[in-house]
Amino acid sequence: MEKLTALIITYNEEKNIGRCIDSLLPVADEIVVLDSFSTDNTVAIAKEKGAVVYQQAFAGYKQQKNAVLAMAANDYVLSLDADEMLSEELAASILTAKRQFSHKAYTMNRCNVYCGRYIRRGLWYPDRKLRLFDKRLARWVGYNPHDRVEMSGVSAMQHLRGDIIHFAFDTVAMHIQKNDKTASLVAASMMEAGVKPQPYKIIINPLWSFVNGYFLRLGFLDGYHGLMIAWYTAGQSYRKHSRHRRLYKQSNSMQIALQTKQTS
Repeated sequence: MEKLTALIITYNEEKNIGRCIDSLLPVADEIVVLDSFSTDNTVAIAKEKGAVVYQQAFAGYKQQKNAVLAMAANDYVLSLDADEMLSEELAASILTAKRQFSHKAYTMNRCNVYCGRYIRRGLWYPDRKLRLFDKRLARWVGYNPHDRVEMSGVSAMQHLRGDIIHFAFDTVAMHIQKNDKTASLVAASMMEAGVKPQPYKIIINPLWSFVNGYFLRLGFLDGYHGLMIAWYTAGQSYRKHSRHRRLYKQSNSMQIALQTKQTS
């Protein structure tokens, strides 16, 4: 049986961290938590459950996840967010893979729990994620907070049976609040990466998001919950691209004003 380290980044996750770690205990030989100086009982709970806990100031989602990669004692790692857990079926699949890791990377589906309901249609399922991999070939990339793992020189991945269970939102109000924050974070990350905004995306991307999620991927079968997910996902897309465009225009205006001042 090969060794596996589970990795989690946290900030004020006392509600979730115990459940997350409990689901990892059957599969992980080491559990490492990188905490951003939580002010609740996150650290105490994690230590009580047997995790190794480090702390550093929050530098961004992908930055934190890249930092915790270096803290793992084993080459193969499994990354979970604190508000996620392994289903029993996925834990069994990981144990089977651990007998002899035949691939450098493994994907798995993520099932989101929305207002107490398991969502298995629309844009939120199967929501395939790459979370089990050889850390020596991996790094986290993307626009915060929508980070993803990028593998170097890996062409074949194995998909594992079972789901990551993600406890997404307890209420629609929480969804709206998180969407607004996420849209601003992604817009700022796109600016930081030097991405030029495309005005058509403000209309086309949200429209496609709704049509794809609600109709083509059968989100309407989830009733009210499916409608809320499709509607607010489209809304987040609109806010992300409109805010990105606004930030870009503000940046250009500031540069022009600076150049004018320097030449006057």
